[in-house]
Amino acid sequence: MLGSFSTALSALTADETAINVVGNNLANLNTDGFKHVVVSFADLVSQSLGAETQVGSGVGAPVTLAQFSQGAIQATGGPLDAAIQGDGFFVVAGPNGAVEYTRGGNFQVNADGTLETASGNPVQGWSTSANAVLDTNGPVGNITVPTGNLTTPTATSAASVSLNLNATATTATGTFSTAVTVYDSLGNSHILTFTMTPTGTPNQWSYSAGIPGADASTVTPATGTLTFDTNGNLISPAPTDAPPLISATGMNDGASDMNITWNLYDANGNPQLTQFAQTSATSAVTQNGAPSANLSSVSLGNGGQVIALYSNSEQVVVGQLAMASIRNPDSLANVGGNNYVATGSTSLAAVGLPGTGGRGLVLGQSVESSTVDMATEFTNLIIFQRSYEANAHVVTTVDQMSQDTINLKP
Repeated sequence: MLGSFSTALSALTADETAINVVGNNLANLNTDGFKHVVVSFADLVSQSLGAETQVGSGVGAPVTLAQFSQGAIQATGGPLDAAIQGDGFFVVAGPNGAVEYTRGGNFQVNADGTLETASGNPVQGWSTSANAVLDTNGPVGNITVPTGNLTTPTATSAASVSLNLNATATTATGTFSTAVTVYDSLGNSHILTFTMTPTGTPNQWSYSAGIPGADASTVTPATGTLTFDTNGNLISPAPTDAPPLISATGMNDGASDMNITWNLYDANGNPQLTQFAQTSATSAVTQNGAPSANLSSVSLGNGGQVIALYSNSEQVVVGQLAMASIRNPDSLANVGGNNYVATGSTSLAAVGLPGTGGRGLVLGQSVESSTVDMATEFTNLIIFQRSYEANAHVVTTVDQMSQDTINLKP
């Protein structure tokens, strides 16, 4: 009879654990990236009371397993929020440099510019080097983003204009000009003007391209002739010819001398100038220079790229999130803060770029919702409560039987 007490007590203990698990699941109903935990029960070794009689010894300590199913993706608009769609984990640095894993993507930047989780763990990945190179083949480390610094100006070395010249234009009325803003080594701007005039010879235009003479002691504009075929395609200068060069020496603002190449053809060798019977007009201008600019914001883009936006509208990739693929994630142990660590039965994590090697995608400005289902948890709560009540009744019944047995003694 005393064995019945221990059998019922084991059930009470197991039900108490199960109710605690349900309570924790419900407490994390709104925790981003949280994975609900299920309880698995198993009976204890039965004892034999005879050749054909076996009586169980109760229930063992329940096993808790996190279910790493996909949670709903919710757009937040938060610039540093990220959600994983598919398998994998963000990699973070825990206490004493221990490697931890998380699905929670509500990140933040600390005062030192280090990207962290909401609980303060540095997010692991790759940052750009001093020469602005992002090497994702090296080891992962803390991601450091720029904080309030100025970018170095980039002097313009190449420019292009995409335009059409009117095939019906005359020498007297057909002159066409367009301009693009370029930058010197100090980040000061200059207006580079392209002027084209019909020569009087069919399908031929003269051109001149240069910055104002007041900007430098010596300005050497690019000059020459553009020739088009009968279909309006540029044939001279040819793609194999040296492109026109605009130079300026002795810049009045103290900047380095400027040498700007005018690219008449794109990277595929297609001409960027045409001559059709339409109004002369510019469709696009490009140049590869930039002034110095202040950092406006830092955000996470799709694919896990860390993007810095500057006041000149320039966007620069300054980092990349790493992702870990683990074949048996249910073996991970929860260490709090929405983080997990590997256990002795966890397979080796494969760390790499999102979207590769079976790793899921990273969606910027979004978070993955908790996978806790309220209806399921309340149903489980009722079941465990009923089980607890039933086993408590077993204890009271056995206690009454014990008292009756004692009372049999005269």
